[in-house]
Amino acid sequence: MNITLRQLTYFKALAAERNFGRAAQAVHVSQPALSVQIRDLEAQLGAALVERHARDVVLTPFGRQILSQAEKTLEEVDRLVQMARWRGGLSGELRLGVIPTVAPYLLPEALARLRAHDLSLDVKVFEGKTERLVAQLLDGTLDAAVMALPLEVAALEVAPLFEDRFLLAGSAARLAALGAKAEALRPKALEPSQLMLLEDGHCLTDQALEVCGRGAGQINTGASSLATLSRLVEAGFGLTLMPEIAALSECLSAPKMELMRFSAPEPSRKIALFRRRGSGSDVWFAELSALLAQVGEGLTAKCRSTL
Repeated sequence: MNITLRQLTYFKALAAERNFGRAAQAVHVSQPALSVQIRDLEAQLGAALVERHARDVVLTPFGRQILSQAEKTLEEVDRLVQMARWRGGLSGELRLGVIPTVAPYLLPEALARLRAHDLSLDVKVFEGKTERLVAQLLDGTLDAAVMALPLEVAALEVAPLFEDRFLLAGSAARLAALGAKAEALRPKALEPSQLMLLEDGHCLTDQALEVCGRGAGQINTGASSLATLSRLVEAGFGLTLMPEIAALSECLSAPKMELMRFSAPEPSRKIALFRRRGSGSDVWFAELSALLAQVGEGLTAKCRSTL
């Protein structure tokens, strides 16, 4: 019996897509090539794996058993590949995911340092919301991802990076209207109708709602990026919570936007690096988390010394 990893990969794709054409597209081969491999696998195993219908395929009971074993085999092979890739620390190709409220501010310096560390390192960056990045980590698309805590996924290992405090951002008139309250300002004291946050799905929105009080009236959650949000509050449309890591950069783009610190203890979020548990050597993960922590701490320290 000579079952190949290619056959198992094609069979897994067919089970997921339930259509020979779509499965072939998913693994970047022609439909006839995929069909031949599936028939060869069935011949090797001595039984049909799928029921073939006009526009659909259905796994046979035997096919469901084989699929379970095929997925385990492919996961173990991927683990071997990852161990080989990272045996000497950061080298080869790094597939890094970053949430949108961190990516534009952390990546420029972080990527420069990674390149200085190893000119041959090929870094592929994927920007996306938390839910998407978690899925990509779990399916092996990403090696690691920078996201915000708390995030509890049993299959993921976490390395905390830095604390990112929130500032209050708005036009001069909006902030002046706070009057005496500004001396001891707390997020929950803000008028909910004045708050503008990112659209639903951004973890920063969830964190902002948490520190401001989730049930406190109507909050506008519609902007798609911090850059958009900055320009809206600069123009006087409301107030928002601005993370330190983004503050100086957004002030350059929106020069009439002003920032104010909350009274202690200042609200904040914690940024961390995640990877799949058991995905190879600890060396590269430790190196990467140390580098990103240094960059993030440098950016927030600069903000604290300026504002």
